[in-house]
Amino acid sequence: MNKQFDISYLQPGATRFAIVLAALFYIILPVQAQETVFQDQVYNKALRSVEFYNRNKEQSLPLIHLNSSDELLLSFDDLREGSRSYAYTIEHCDMNWKSSRLSPLDYLDGFGEDRINDYDVSLNTLQGYTHYQLSIPNQTVRPKIDGNYVLKVYEEGYPERVLLTRRFYVLQAAVVLRSEIMAPTRVSDRRTNQKINITVEHPQLNIQNPYTEVQLVVRQNGRPDAEQIARHPNQIRSGQLVYNDLGTLEFNGSNEFRKFDIRTLRLQTEQVEQIYKDSVNTVQLLPDQPHTASNYSSTFDENGSFFIRNQEGRDPATDGDYAYVTFTLEAARPGVDGDVYVVGKFNDYRLVDKLVYDAERSRFYGSVYLKQGLYDYQYVWVDKNNPLKASSTLFEGSFFETKNSYQAFLYYRRPGSRWDQLVGFHEFNN
Repeated sequence: MNKQFDISYLQPGATRFAIVLAALFYIILPVQAQETVFQDQVYNKALRSVEFYNRNKEQSLPLIHLNSSDELLLSFDDLREGSRSYAYTIEHCDMNWKSSRLSPLDYLDGFGEDRINDYDVSLNTLQGYTHYQLSIPNQTVRPKIDGNYVLKVYEEGYPERVLLTRRFYVLQAAVVLRSEIMAPTRVSDRRTNQKINITVEHPQLNIQNPYTEVQLVVRQNGRPDAEQIARHPNQIRSGQLVYNDLGTLEFNGSNEFRKFDIRTLRLQTEQVEQIYKDSVNTVQLLPDQPHTASNYSSTFDENGSFFIRNQEGRDPATDGDYAYVTFTLEAARPGVDGDVYVVGKFNDYRLVDKLVYDAERSRFYGSVYLKQGLYDYQYVWVDKNNPLKASSTLFEGSFFETKNSYQAFLYYRRPGSRWDQLVGFHEFNN
């Protein structure tokens, strides 16, 4: 909606400079308000166990091909009593997950929003909840261009009251990405890091200026906190772009994820020390030790994912119960100004589940409220002097041999275009 710039509040003798400043203030503020970087985030603690993936594979990357039969499944629990009316919408984003500022008519077929009509109440659980789920694209909401999107769930009738957001991708493949994982060139990093090289083959896509039209993004294990961007190739060949610069796309190998199994709350399973039942379920995990040995030890994990399961029930979505899961890390405090967090896909790798330090016993401990299932997790240390950089190597170690999955995305913006297209995707592992 266009608004007329009002200068009536300025004094009659205001200078032209003051008027210009006021105009800039008026214009810039709305622009800044739209510069939100969308994340996978839950804004209400009553919403739990959020899952969002391609229906073809549980916990896979939420990516679909444009104009295909692919579907994404969103599900979550609301732990509050009774059912509520939730609605959703999707918004197109640029490669940096800011709004593309396109009209919904540019990127949507159908309507701009719809109500979530698929929900069920829990059965025979100590923790009552309502389970909601949604499939997109559907007959009401369907993206019609490729690129990055954000799914927003909010209270029906109040789109400003966003309850959760989830990123997803719509691919229109126009290039082929080929990958290589190798040891870094620097001798000091060969035992701990993994170097990624990517070759883009684009015989059908006319890229006039690779330095301005395309950008490559690589993620480790689908983690938003383990992402690197290669803004231009270091070799340009006929129909090929090569990203193999020595100073880019080098990742900390980290270690295999720790895991525990609470598919049953009747028996002590893997990594479970004790189970207590009262008005709530409590699961005490066996104490963890730092994984900082000099040699790599191979174990099977799910690269940070979790899977909702219940061995005693028929439908884990509605008969899976919740429990307070207590984590204990037996380790000395690495520094004075810092905290330890437990992270995994179950909390979107966000620094929200902080552990308390017990100086007398030299250990960290804390509880997280989780639904029955299988979970991967890691411990990270966050220095208060550098809160944007969480480190897992202090407690988990880092090894070149660690089995990680990587996701590579190629974005392309045609000259004169108003949005970033997703023209290439490749998932690979070592």
